[in-house]
Amino acid sequence: MNPIQELRDKLNNIIIEALKKAKDEELLQFQHIPGFVIEVPKDSNHGDFASNVAMLMAREARMNPRQIAQIICDHMPEHTLEIDKIEVAGAGFINFFVSKKWLYDIPALVSAMGDQYGNNPRLNKQVQVEFVSANPTGNLHMGNARGGAIGDTLANVLARAGYDVEREFYINDCGNQIEVFGQSLEARYLQLMGKDIGFPENGYAGQDVVDTVKNIIRTHQDGLLSMESSVRQKTLIDYALNEKIKYIKSTMADFGIHYDVWFSEKTLHEAGKVEEVVDYLKERGYIYESEGALWFKTTAFGDEKDEVMIRANGLPTYFAADIAYHKDKFERGFDWVINVWGADHHGHVARMKGAMQAIGYDPDHLDIVLMQLVRLYRGGQIVRMSKRTGTTVSLDELIEEVGKDAARFFFVMRSPDSHLDFDLELAKQQSQDNPVYYVQYAHARIMSIFRQAKAAGAELKKPAEVDFSILGAEELQILRKIADFPEEIAISARTLAPHRIARYVLDLAGLFHSFYNHHRVLNENKALQDARLVLMDIIRITIKNSLDLLGVSAPEQM
Repeated sequence: MNPIQELRDKLNNIIIEALKKAKDEELLQFQHIPGFVIEVPKDSNHGDFASNVAMLMAREARMNPRQIAQIICDHMPEHTLEIDKIEVAGAGFINFFVSKKWLYDIPALVSAMGDQYGNNPRLNKQVQVEFVSANPTGNLHMGNARGGAIGDTLANVLARAGYDVEREFYINDCGNQIEVFGQSLEARYLQLMGKDIGFPENGYAGQDVVDTVKNIIRTHQDGLLSMESSVRQKTLIDYALNEKIKYIKSTMADFGIHYDVWFSEKTLHEAGKVEEVVDYLKERGYIYESEGALWFKTTAFGDEKDEVMIRANGLPTYFAADIAYHKDKFERGFDWVINVWGADHHGHVARMKGAMQAIGYDPDHLDIVLMQLVRLYRGGQIVRMSKRTGTTVSLDELIEEVGKDAARFFFVMRSPDSHLDFDLELAKQQSQDNPVYYVQYAHARIMSIFRQAKAAGAELKKPAEVDFSILGAEELQILRKIADFPEEIAISARTLAPHRIARYVLDLAGLFHSFYNHHRVLNENKALQDARLVLMDIIRITIKNSLDLLGVSAPEQM
């Protein structure tokens, strides 16, 4: 249930009734009522809600928007919704100031819904969120970590917003990077077996490759030396991919992420789906041959240059496989496909949307969330290297140092399209300067209040037994913030902005801490104490549900 949406729907009906009445009295002339919006103003001085209906009707009604707005206000019908004031503002906005009495119903709603509070009605739409999809050739890095936190939180938000959500990891287990991986593994194997052999110039030189090969040697000893190079590489690749995918699954689980589907790129090629999509594009006239290669006319869809689909050596490009993969996604019945990519894939977005249009799908049903880089800091200095391996810091090392909760919160609290400076020392601080601690401490403080209440013999009453009119301005501000939660989820899902949830719960925690520092929940005024205890309980529920969305725990003691 979304109380803000319910209010918006009531105001929408009131405006439509006023317009019809004004038309019947021939004060306004129009054929159709435009698709106006009723939004929550950023500045509360502009009311609880505002509508742009008058400005949208100005051309057809041939009247000044402010005049139209005033006519609408003068013809507002009697209604059950209590409105303290309606005013015409600016160029013709209609601002509504709703009585605070509607907030008195919020505690009963939140208390009844409990851990379901925030859920919006089911939409019967299938959504797939694909994120991380790291090459299984090395450790998970900071970009993968941020992508994981963003993707998983977004999936949580979409589920609460009413969508049926599936999480997917795309395993890049074939192609050029796997060939180079095999050459790297073979070189390390032969070196560790005492052979004097060079290392591929573009090979994977990380310590994790050496560790993998050492594990292979424990299993196979020198049994791979007698093999032909191609057979040896395949054996090494099969072992290493299995190990790397197990590592990725384990590390993702430690990070609180569990995928519904692990999709192998290799299966696309084995099922002939890459060739199938190339043939389909050929039939539709989007493929041509040049310099021995097959090219896709991506310029027909706004790209700067056409892209190769099949190289002159007959091998498909990554782009060809990617189109086949996305075609497979839509064939599986998803209404909305969302990918979380690094910002370095920016140029790939338009051509992928164009490819979807070329194969007959609505490109607007594919959305790409692009995320910027992460910079790690310690004591004001950029951290680039792992203490353990001397290479880049991995996700599992980050979890080990700062914990899952801090890592996930820090990665999500900024918009994906903004660069993120991750302060390792701040993430570990147990102080209110640390944003995740600040929010978790609010939850722990509330649990402490209830322990004190129990010791004092004070019980939590049902909202129906409590008089909320006794609450003051600060408490009502908190109630309004809690009422916003389902709407915040809906907006976050619609705009693919999971950072809004982190910002929301930080604001709610701030309102709680400010209240806590100036007021006593347990006090001699029994009626006020009862109302405040219920308020504390619904703050607790809303903070807990917010942290659940972020994949962060809500401790009872700190």
